[in-house]
Amino acid sequence: MRPAMAAGNEFIRFSDRKTRAGGRPRAICYPRRTMSPSSVPAAGAATLASPGAAPSSAPSSPPRYIALAGPTASGKTAAALALARLRPVEIVSVDSALVYRGMDVGTAKPTAAEQAVAPHHLIDILDAAESYNAAAFVADAARLIEEINARGALPLLVGGTMLYFKALFDGIDAMPAADAAVRAHIDADAAALGWPAMHARLAQVDPVTAARLAPQDSQRIQRALEVWASSGKPLSSFHASGNKAAGAVEGGMLFSLEPADRAWLHGRIAERFDAMLAAGFLDEVRALRARGDLSTDLPSMRCVGYRQAWETLDAAKDAEPDAKAMAGLRERGIAATRQLAKRQITWLRSMPQRTVIACDATDAVQTAVQLMAHATQARHTG
Repeated sequence: MRPAMAAGNEFIRFSDRKTRAGGRPRAICYPRRTMSPSSVPAAGAATLASPGAAPSSAPSSPPRYIALAGPTASGKTAAALALARLRPVEIVSVDSALVYRGMDVGTAKPTAAEQAVAPHHLIDILDAAESYNAAAFVADAARLIEEINARGALPLLVGGTMLYFKALFDGIDAMPAADAAVRAHIDADAAALGWPAMHARLAQVDPVTAARLAPQDSQRIQRALEVWASSGKPLSSFHASGNKAAGAVEGGMLFSLEPADRAWLHGRIAERFDAMLAAGFLDEVRALRARGDLSTDLPSMRCVGYRQAWETLDAAKDAEPDAKAMAGLRERGIAATRQLAKRQITWLRSMPQRTVIACDATDAVQTAVQLMAHATQARHTG
């Protein structure tokens, strides 16, 4: 049986036949490297996993680590914890927001009970006034993978910061260093024209990067324009390098939870944002804002939801936001989160080595766990 593939922008579902005659599992996961040239998907395509089944034989060489990616609200935490109950794993967060202390509700940070299921890493490692980047993540992840392997456990890297996953698997090309003079010039133009205009400028020189950035994403627009001004090359050309760049961490296997129906994910995002508001998200942002040393210019406060909540509190002038203001916060927060999910999915489509699991299938968690557990089988039987 040949694996089904993604065709263009379509997500092709498998039938739900789970077993062969005699009850043996139907093999549905095919490593991309074993495909014939005629069956290899185009760039951005990936191996798609059938719901509820597992491959019939274990890989001969088990991975050094498993990576589980997916857009926000796709069920990554549930799948990771389910695997942790079956295998000795340690979870490494791949999330640029979870690194910050004091940002719990708005980041959907795993609870203390969830973190007790398995050791967790790269959570609560920085103050909200500090910065973190892909290079720091790769260095931390490489160290942790070595340490976890040495302890006889499986490193399970879970999250939704796709730049970190890209850097982990493909390395980081030697992009130009930050240039204060160039950055000051970009900031001056942005102050005069606004970041949407700068986004339009970026689209002229680097349409690939512009397509995955929101018009108000000042930090990333600034960096992309800085790279172009300093090197004459678009940022996307560094990310799209066909060769492994310095820092790539070898030996990983990438699984991805992605929706076949985008409306399902949108509904989950709305439910999650409502739950955050009910859990005291605005009070969390109020406490961060009251510190006095934070602002929406910092990476931590640019996280989706935090900027919108901060702006709501600013507009209320320290009074309690009224019902209209809260409705506006909800609308803007959900819209921003949906845009984030769209960008995350765009990033994922640039990673053809991934195995895609439909996160909106009724047995998505079961399928993800079966595939990840199967991939690690040789670690426990060999």
